[in-house]
Amino acid sequence: MLHRRKYRKALAGSAALTVGLAVLGACGTDAGTNDGGIRLPTVTIGVSAPLTGPLADTGKGIVNSVQLAAQQANEKRVVPSVNFKVKTLDDRAMADRGKVNARLFVRQPDVIGVVGPLNSRVALTMQQTMDQADLTLVSPANTNPALTLGPDWLSGRTVRPYQSYFRTVTTDASQGPFVAQFVYRELGKQRVFVIDDDEPYGLGLAATFKAEFTRLGGTVAGKSSISVGDQDFTALAARIAGSGAEFVFCGGAYPECGRISRQVKAVSAAIPVVGGDAIYEPTYMDLAGDQAEGDVAVSVGAPVDMVNSARAFVTSYKIAGYATPPGPYGGYAYDSAWAIVEAVKSVVADNGSRLPAHARAAVSAAMSEVTFAGMTGPVAFDQFGDATDKQLTVYGVRNGKWATLNTGIYVS
Repeated sequence: MLHRRKYRKALAGSAALTVGLAVLGACGTDAGTNDGGIRLPTVTIGVSAPLTGPLADTGKGIVNSVQLAAQQANEKRVVPSVNFKVKTLDDRAMADRGKVNARLFVRQPDVIGVVGPLNSRVALTMQQTMDQADLTLVSPANTNPALTLGPDWLSGRTVRPYQSYFRTVTTDASQGPFVAQFVYRELGKQRVFVIDDDEPYGLGLAATFKAEFTRLGGTVAGKSSISVGDQDFTALAARIAGSGAEFVFCGGAYPECGRISRQVKAVSAAIPVVGGDAIYEPTYMDLAGDQAEGDVAVSVGAPVDMVNSARAFVTSYKIAGYATPPGPYGGYAYDSAWAIVEAVKSVVADNGSRLPAHARAAVSAAMSEVTFAGMTGPVAFDQFGDATDKQLTVYGVRNGKWATLNTGIYVS
């Protein structure tokens, strides 16, 4: 049952959208019927993800997974009085495109919630626009803590900036320290060269890794910032080789970190690269080359062979025949979409089997109380909109593929 006080609070400041939202329950493309052949109002789940550029395959895996969730929700008639469809927009992993996409979604009254984006820097440009419209945004991939804890989270001052933003993955506040503990304690490495990509994701991840690594007794032998899109790291590789570092921590994504790995190995084959979930991609091997053996990545969740529900997701995905694999965020994208479905189910049940006039605000409020057994594990959100499931896994390159090294929950 939707808490009325939360619903009323969510409605505050939404007067500008009242006219468009008031007709949501009675309009939209009729894309489905119930068992009696009666046409159902359509509720649209938006997706903002990179569909072009170097991260396109990851974005397509997210889109496919949301489409699978919507399809299954319709087939199972999870919300009997509603038909779900998916609207996809390409954000190209670019912040300015994310802002445009947010505005486009807000202007379409049948869009009840949005899954995405992939990149934290894109989310930062979408949050305010979405929140002003009470439009739910659920990310399957953002890990920068500032998105939910505010810009001063590192100093211990936490405040939730936007009530309509949620995520189904754990954050860099857990991810960075988890891999730092593994590298220091399990691999016995004590000197690191730290790189970040000067983006919210990379900066946050590098900061939490460095803080924990030095707390444990490790030494930072050097540090540097790179830019997204850089390809020539020859000079940086020479600096790393001469720093005395035992490994490189790369706070960035696989296109840059993979190339750094290849170019560092060309100078000193004994220096592995360690990174976060954004390098845990098969494509990383193509960029890093044969000498990627020994590189390490931490990623969210547990391996699919350890979670029964995840295996079911992979099977369903294969049966659907998508050309692009789900990637590391496919299961989380499915669960993000399903969280929106569950919120819609709640507000419809609370309103006599119909969507309420202020459906967006109602769904956003209901998200805080959503809980279900997801494809990636139990799905629920804390008071900041963060996932309550903090499962993480460390992977290492073994024989040209990512292999599981350690899985668990980071405890500070």
